[in-house]
This record gives sequence, structure tokens and C-alpha cells, in this order.
Amino acid sequence: MPRAAEARLAEAVGLAASIGVTIVHSAIHPLRQRRPSTLLGEGQVAMVRQALEEQEAKLVVVDAALTPVQQRNLEREWGAKVIDRTGLILEIFGERARTREGSLQVELAHLEYQRTRLVRSWTHLERQRGGFGFLGGPGESQIEIDRRLIGERIVKIKRELEQVRRTRGLHRKARERVPYPVIALVGYTNAGKSTLFNALTGAAVYAQDQLFATLDPTMRQITLPSGRNAILSDTVGFISELPTQLIEAFRATLEEVAAADIILHVRDVAHPDSIAQRNDVSGVLDEMAEGPDAPLDAGWRARTIEVLNKADLLGGVEAIAARAEGGLAVSALEGEGLDELRAVLDQRLSASMTTERFDIEPTDGARLAWLYRHGEVLEREDEEGVIHVTVRLSPADRARYDQLA
Repeated sequence: MPRAAEARLAEAVGLAASIGVTIVHSAIHPLRQRRPSTLLGEGQVAMVRQALEEQEAKLVVVDAALTPVQQRNLEREWGAKVIDRTGLILEIFGERARTREGSLQVELAHLEYQRTRLVRSWTHLERQRGGFGFLGGPGESQIEIDRRLIGERIVKIKRELEQVRRTRGLHRKARERVPYPVIALVGYTNAGKSTLFNALTGAAVYAQDQLFATLDPTMRQITLPSGRNAILSDTVGFISELPTQLIEAFRATLEEVAAADIILHVRDVAHPDSIAQRNDVSGVLDEMAEGPDAPLDAGWRARTIEVLNKADLLGGVEAIAARAEGGLAVSALEGEGLDELRAVLDQRLSASMTTERFDIEPTDGARLAWLYRHGEVLEREDEEGVIHVTVRLSPADRARYDQLA
């Protein structure tokens, strides 16, 4: 479903504003055809030049993917720094990444993007801000790096990332031994995932009405109505036309989604492009499920629940529920619909579990304690010489029980 030009412009303005860029002029320029040299037509290039002169602006954001030649030519035509959609998103990621892996991933994506660009042509512009160099100026080390040094740094970062991923893999295996089911939040950026995460867990993850308010995966324990514990994972927001350099940078988040027992697809139901945003997220997840080494299984949709957030902007949960079409309407900000969401999560997790009766000797305290720790004990009957317990277990834990010494 194609987006309206006005909605795309609003998103681009939001992306730029989210890192402190002051927008003094914005415009939509329809393209009859894409010019290899400048993307825009001559008249459109002249119109932008005039706007730059009138506003005395020194930075232009083009909401499209520019080739290195197009970017260089536009900078010469306008006498200003030009960044495309990819550069802008990478700049945001560079500012927001907090964990070691997140920072390495973003730097790797930046370097792979940068080595195709003529960064030396930017040296005549004044420094505006920090970040990873897209909006920087003289004095920044990236300007002096040649392609050989960039290549060496890329190799080094990839080695470091492999070590970080191995460490994270050990952490995941440790969680599997706990083991709590994992519920992953996914959705388009600014859909309200972090607000929902905070509402469900009582955490204080940074949540703001801006694009890409959080980047690094965050995990917290939640307790569902039945008393069952689960791990809730908040992930980075998706966006249309995600830069190819950042597909790999999403790996940490995507691995958490792949390992999740339930995927909560959070949508901003009040957004005019809500359907298109849903398709963008689903498209990326579908790509994750393709190929023999795909990190996500092909049946990911069967364990996905759509959460229609920001219902308060459209009259409340009841107004949305009547036309939800299988989705669950909530308002994370107001707390509406969250009890029903918790109940649905509880029911979904219970549906995948098996209920069995075990006869355990009173002296086998370790086996009994294991069942209490890993399962949901529904009934217990103590008799002389034997303890009867009825327990609900996940298939994986049922197999582990048989392997106990």
C-alpha cells in the first residue's frame, strides 16, 4: 500500500527533528523520472537552491536513497551539505545506540556506507553536531580516513561483533535454563512499544513521542494473571526503506524476535499510514524467514498478536475493538486494554503447554523442586510413600524432566 506524499514528508521531518535538526523549509517534489546525475529535475534543483538562499540553510535532507554521484552533484549545485534517507537514519542510530553491540553495529553500517561516499567534499562546511560524521565537519577523523583504513576498521568491528554475539548467545542459553517464555515487542518506530513495555513491566525505559526513541533491546520480567513469569523484550522500531547497511545492525533485535514464544506486533492505530506500516514490519519479518539459514521460522505469524495501540486518540478501546479485525485494542498511555492483553498472553502461553501427572518419592526433593521451579503445579496430593503432582509444562521442559538424573 503506497504512502501519501504528505505522510512521507511528515516522517522525514520527524526523523530530522528527532536529532535536533531545525527544519526551516520542507517541500514535496514529484518525480516524472529519476535523473542519474541529480535525481531531481533542473527546475526542482533551482527551486531548492532558491529556498536555501532565502533561508540561509546549510543542510539539505533528501528523503530518498542518493547515489554517491547524485549526492556530490547536489552539494555542488546547492553549496550545502546533502544527506539522504540512509545517512539520516544512520546518524540517528549513531546517536541513540547505547550498548556495546549496538554501537559496533551502527559504526559498521556507517563505515560501509561511508566508503562509497566522497566524504572529502564535505570539508568546506562548518561543524554542526557530533554523531557518526554525516552531519559533522572539519576536524572529524572520518574525513581523513581513506578506504584502506575504513576496510581495516570494518574487519576489526566484525571480529568484535562475533565475540559480542557469542557472549549474548551464552546469556540466551542461561535464560533457557531458567526458563521463562519470551514475549517480543515489534512494530514501526513510534508505535508506542516502549510505552507499552513500561506499562506492562513497571520499568522506566526511555519513551518519547519521537522516531527511534530507543534502539537497543531491553528485557524485563513480567508476571501474568496465572502467576506465570515471562520475559518481555522491547526492540528497535522498524521503518520503511530500511537502509541495507542496517539490516545486519538489526541482528541483535531480530535474534530476540526469532527466539520469542510470542511476538506482539504493536501498531499505531491512529496513524493515517497504519496499514502501510504494518506491511513494512511484516515484510521485514517475512525476509527474515526466507532461506535455509533464516533466523526466523516460517510460521512466525501463528505466534503473533497484533496490538492496536493509541486507541485513546480514536475514542478509546471500545471504539477500536468494534473494528479491530483480530487485533487487540489498547492504550498503553492510559492503561486501557492491558488486563485483556495480559489475559490473552497467559492463554496463548498455556495453549502450548502440556498437563501431566507425576508420582514422586518423598525423598526425591530435587525432582519435586524442579517441577515447582519450571512448571505450573495445578494439584498436589501427598500419600505415604508417594507424592502425586499435576503439572503444566512446556514441551521443552517436559523433555528436560525425562533427562533428570
